[in-house]
Amino acid sequence: MTVVMRKFAWTGAWVAILVTANVAAAQPANAGLPDGGRPAEELFLRLGKVGLDAARVYHIRDAHIDRPGFYLTLEDGTIGFTEDVLGRVTGALFEGEGEVLVVPPDRAERSSLALFTGSAVFEEKITFGYVRFNDATRQDLEPNLTNAQDAGAFLAKWRAKAVDLAAPDSLRLLTSFAVLLPPAAPSEIAEGKRRTDRFLHARLLGAKLGAFDLIFDSLAMEQVQLLQATEAQGTSYYDTWMSFNPRPRGAATPIETTEAETFQIPSYKIQARVTPPHQLEAIATCELHVRGQGQRAVLFELSRYLRVTRVEADGQPLEFIHNPAVDGSQLARRGDDLVAVIFPRILRANDRIELKFVYGGEVLSEEANGLLSVGARGTWYPNRGLQMADFDLRFSHPPGWTLLATGTRIATDGAQPGRDEEHSHWISARPIPIAGFNLGRYVKATAMAGNAVVEAYATEEMGLEAPKKTVSSAPGNELPASSPPAPPFISSSSPARNVQVVADRAAEAVAFFAERFGDYPYKSLALTQAPGPVSQGWPGLVFLSGYAFLSAAELAAHNLRPSDAVLARQTPAHETAHQWWGDLVLWKSYRDQWISEGLASYCALLQLEEKDPAAFRLVMESYRDDLLQVKDGRHMSEAGAVTLGQRLNSSRFPVGYDLIAYGRGAWLFHMLREMLQDARQGQGLSQNAGQEDAFLKILRRIQEKYAGKSISTRELLQEFAADWPKSLWFEGKPSLDWFWDGWIQGIAIPRLELRSVKVSRQKEQLWATGTILQRDAPEDLVTPVPLYAEVAGSQRVLLGRIFADGPETSFRLRAPSGTHRILLDPEQTLLRQR
Repeated sequence: MTVVMRKFAWTGAWVAILVTANVAAAQPANAGLPDGGRPAEELFLRLGKVGLDAARVYHIRDAHIDRPGFYLTLEDGTIGFTEDVLGRVTGALFEGEGEVLVVPPDRAERSSLALFTGSAVFEEKITFGYVRFNDATRQDLEPNLTNAQDAGAFLAKWRAKAVDLAAPDSLRLLTSFAVLLPPAAPSEIAEGKRRTDRFLHARLLGAKLGAFDLIFDSLAMEQVQLLQATEAQGTSYYDTWMSFNPRPRGAATPIETTEAETFQIPSYKIQARVTPPHQLEAIATCELHVRGQGQRAVLFELSRYLRVTRVEADGQPLEFIHNPAVDGSQLARRGDDLVAVIFPRILRANDRIELKFVYGGEVLSEEANGLLSVGARGTWYPNRGLQMADFDLRFSHPPGWTLLATGTRIATDGAQPGRDEEHSHWISARPIPIAGFNLGRYVKATAMAGNAVVEAYATEEMGLEAPKKTVSSAPGNELPASSPPAPPFISSSSPARNVQVVADRAAEAVAFFAERFGDYPYKSLALTQAPGPVSQGWPGLVFLSGYAFLSAAELAAHNLRPSDAVLARQTPAHETAHQWWGDLVLWKSYRDQWISEGLASYCALLQLEEKDPAAFRLVMESYRDDLLQVKDGRHMSEAGAVTLGQRLNSSRFPVGYDLIAYGRGAWLFHMLREMLQDARQGQGLSQNAGQEDAFLKILRRIQEKYAGKSISTRELLQEFAADWPKSLWFEGKPSLDWFWDGWIQGIAIPRLELRSVKVSRQKEQLWATGTILQRDAPEDLVTPVPLYAEVAGSQRVLLGRIFADGPETSFRLRAPSGTHRILLDPEQTLLRQR
């Protein structure tokens, strides 16, 4: 399992920025332009404490708030607008009768919406709404306003609540209005106003569904979002019911935004002092390249355990705001907060700015003797998500510890007499998407994979975390997370005893993948023990679960399922595969992250298949069986499509992402591979015909084409379609749109069976005829079903693949002499129910 990160823009909309300021008390909300020493902070606090204006309470009737993707109707009620901030009205509170209509644009969003609401279209009556906006919403509603008869009672009821509801949107609004802060010149303010920036967040109370949130944000990677805050089994969640880019009226394709690429950071220099067992102090310097213009506020992610004390731009101090994320948001689940950096002028395209962050905190913990855990490892330095960058890392730490980091170690002074620190220096040989480090009192083992040095580091103790909660399925049965759950500590387990085995396994994996996908991308690979059951992959560095260091006998003593024991032994191969898939080739957005996990899982299984085909089948069957486990009357597969990414972890399915990205993701690649192999067999080519495996050939081309870049799911399918055999064309076209629509965007695991099968002779030729029944699936699901003939001696002969298009599909295929039975997918090449 790799560390979870995403392309950073306004992808989480308000969920990503629901924050509580860690700053001083607010000024009056109706004060004028801030003129103190921290104008951004003052503006931020005013936006977060703004109340209702007693002079702006109205009766409203037949009003509409219309945004691309949804309609919000205020049929009849009372509305009060907020006090001015910088001469602008930024919000309103409504009580009365209204309605919301949102239509999901595709299969994945329809199934997501139905999971949470029971309907594939969102149409909900509302009785209350609190709305924040940065545009002309107040003026748009003007024609529908008349004098309110009960303004006093309305204010008495809602004045305090309106203030409480103001804070969540203060940071987003600050990014819009920072252009108005001093010392901006009038020309800069005018330039900022011309920037397309429309934001509306409505917190609504539905008659049936309770409180939920509706967002429109023109700067977001996905502009429309429908969400709900909830709790399940004592854990907070912000479930995303829908998230999409709308299609403008009359347009064939959705709106596309490029805000995520407004800023790039091509290089980092970080000096860090690590003081076990808790403290990290660092200075991070990075280059900020501005590609778009019109902003003064830039957001960075950083671990919640770290606090920024100073930010500079080209040597000059900047104002910044450090905000804790709201519990349950994806930001909080990553262990991160946001740091908003405010510039003294509007940023312009092609600006090059050197930023320096000074920060520190207790981000480390010692899980066992000599085994450290770095909290929120992905954000131990300020960053804006996965972007390729050069890293120059310098560390100091007390003697007696071993520090490993991403990049190539170019210098280390080791322990010196009379000195209380060791120093090391690491530089990335090529741009990498993320940097990390690990520290421990390790035992070391070394192996070689060609010219690459593979090192494994382990401690004497496991350092297991407390057992994780499991997801209840059927009575008396529990479904574990995809990583093995942590059982009680077994003192006899010692990762250090098997450290050489881990190094050898990883070296074998490096050689296996290099032969198929291209040279190993880095000079070395270090696998360092991490506490608990979860592993994380970085470029050239892996935090490896202690389970991966245990022998088969030790794993058996931990009472793991047989398939989980196999996966634990395969963890070094899985994380090694990420060196190509996830570190060298990135995913483009959260909707494409499944490519990294699905490919890493499946590539590790390809190596396993060569050694132990039975173990390969065991793991694939366990992936399928886990997806078919039942929770609260639903199959786990109903958590959603692979393209929902981290949204799959929801109050309905807390471990949905692991099950779908790893399990269904591996099956999707297995189906593509098996279809390609069947096409070869149909051409009379055996697996040893001297030709490169078509599946691996395509993957190698993808690696070469996208090395150092990001790939989307659509682009992945285009690469497969470019080499798609004509025998597998659906409706006479090489396109894999049918696979995208039904299998990638879909959630079905169909039940397939044969009916009315006959083998008859016509003019000295045997023909097999019959019907394929497809159940438990959408009527438009297209499934490429392989049919085999069983001949004398139980020999199986592939007849071909039939595209089962709908509930019933007839077939007629030539059959070889001696056929006595027709078999449907006997080799288990389809993700289907048995």
